[in-house]
Amino acid sequence: MRVDAFTTTLAIEDAGEYATDLEAKGFHGLWVAETQVDPLLPLAVAAVRTNALRLGTAIAIAFARSPMVTAMDAWALQRASRGRLDLGLGTQVRAHVERRFAMPYDRPAARIREYVVALRHIWGAFQREHPLRFAGEFYRFDLMSPFFDPGPIAHPRPPIYLAAVNEGMFRTAAEVADGIVAHPFSTASYLREVGLPAMTRGLARAGRTRADITVACPVFSLVDASPTLPADEAYVRQQIAFYGSTPTYRVVLAHHGWAEVGERLSDLVRAGRLAELPRLVTDAMLDAFVTRAATYEELGRQLQGRYRGILDRVGLYGDASRIARSDIDAVRRGLEGSPAARPNS
Repeated sequence: MRVDAFTTTLAIEDAGEYATDLEAKGFHGLWVAETQVDPLLPLAVAAVRTNALRLGTAIAIAFARSPMVTAMDAWALQRASRGRLDLGLGTQVRAHVERRFAMPYDRPAARIREYVVALRHIWGAFQREHPLRFAGEFYRFDLMSPFFDPGPIAHPRPPIYLAAVNEGMFRTAAEVADGIVAHPFSTASYLREVGLPAMTRGLARAGRTRADITVACPVFSLVDASPTLPADEAYVRQQIAFYGSTPTYRVVLAHHGWAEVGERLSDLVRAGRLAELPRLVTDAMLDAFVTRAATYEELGRQLQGRYRGILDRVGLYGDASRIARSDIDAVRRGLEGSPAARPNS
C-alpha cells in the first residue's frame, strides 16, 4: 500500500514548493481536489518542479469540461511530468453540474463511460495511431487540423481513475477505468461490503482481474502524537458533517444505519445553520470514518489492518505538508510491518 497526500485545495503560487516538499518527504503521490481551483493548474506547476511524485486529480469534474478540453490538458500535463499524471475524473452531483457549471447531467454512468472511451480515442489520435473519428451517444469528435494537434508524446497513456461512491459507479469504473478513487466519505466496512463486490462484478463483466485496476482513497486520520491534534480533530469532524449533509453520499450513512443523521444534517444546511453540523457527528461515526492511532507508525499498522485487500494507495486527507519526514517514514514502516487487528468499521 502506497502513501499519498490529498488536499482539497492548492493555490497555484504555492504548488511548486508544496509538491517538492512532499516529494522530499517520500510521498508516493499528490492528489488535488477540484473545489476552489482547477486542480490541473497547480499540478502543472508541480509537474515541472518535481521528478518522481505522481500527480493526480481527485477529482476533476468531468462533465464541466468537454472530453477534448480534458484530453488536451491531460496530454500537456503528462508530457510536462514525463508520465506522472493520474487523471482522476468524477461526475459530481446533479446540482453542481447543472446549476454551478450549466452543463448536462443526464445518465451520468453511461455518460462517464463514453467520456473515458472518448478520451482514449482522442489520445490515440494525438499519438498518430488513427484519425480523430469518434461518434458516441453523447459526444462526437471528427475535426483535428494539424495546427491544433499537439502530436505524439513519450508517455501517451495517462491512467484514468474514476470517482466512485455508489455501487453503480464502482461497477462502471471497474469496467472501463485504470483506477478508482473512492470518496473520503467512505468507511472500511462500506468499501469492503459494498464497493469491493460491485467492483468485482464490473471487472468480471469486462473480462478483467483485480490486477488490472488500482484503488486509491483519501482517508481521515488522527494521530495523538501530533502537536495539532485538537485542530485536526475539529477539522475532521467538520468535514465528515459536511459530506454527510450531501444526499448523494447518504448511501454510506445508510450502510451503517445512520441515514436519519444525514437527513438532519441536510436540514441544518437548508436552514443555513452550518456551525451546528459537527455536533451531529457521533463518536461511533468518528470511529468508522477515521483511523486513529497514538503514533505515526501505529497509524501505518492501523491503515494496513483496516484497508488491507481493498486499497492500493491510501491518501492522508488534509495538509500533509505539516507532517515531518520522520513521521511519514514511520507510517510506511507501519504499513510494511504486521497489520493491526482490523476494526469492524
